[in-house]
Amino acid sequence: MRPRSNHWVIGDVHGCYQSLQRLIGVLPTNDHIVFCGDVINRGPETDATMQLVWSLVTAGRATWLRGNHEQTLLESLSDAALNSANPWLQRLQVLPTVFRGSGWVATHAGFDSNGDPNLNIRETFWEHYDGSHGLVVIGHTPRPDVERHGQIVMVDTGAVYGGKLSAYCPETEAVVQVKGVQEATAARRKRKASLRQTVPC
Repeated sequence: MRPRSNHWVIGDVHGCYQSLQRLIGVLPTNDHIVFCGDVINRGPETDATMQLVWSLVTAGRATWLRGNHEQTLLESLSDAALNSANPWLQRLQVLPTVFRGSGWVATHAGFDSNGDPNLNIRETFWEHYDGSHGLVVIGHTPRPDVERHGQIVMVDTGAVYGGKLSAYCPETEAVVQVKGVQEATAARRKRKASLRQTVPC
């Protein structure tokens, strides 16, 4: 009998292709990857990152959740009156906003007071979450490390700002990390210092 696979929720990749390649290379190959949104923008290799993540999705190895950056790109592609043959318009339109596991869910930023996913929410969710969705794994707001606050786990560790790219396993609470983008020393110090506070995405 094939052993039951686990899941790994990866925080905001933001175009950090090399870091993502390294992280995927050390995750168990039979486990399912859940990208917590904001795969795109900010980083140096967004195109390659999008192609890699989409190839994992089509191979059945991953789920790509919609983040606020994907939502913005989707809206811009739609507003540009591009025809429906645009492959990225079609792909972004089908990205889910929630992935549900056993006793846990992943979404980009959190849930509003009606229990609906909200791609931009921060403190309102953190301060008032009632546990109704079980454990919630989110990205969206960079932290110095993976943090658990009650029933909320925050997995965006600022890879694009010189932090780490992190994967969190809800079944085992294991964390796997690789280095993010290596910026110039002065810029890296400044970015890392800002991770100690809430950093807008």
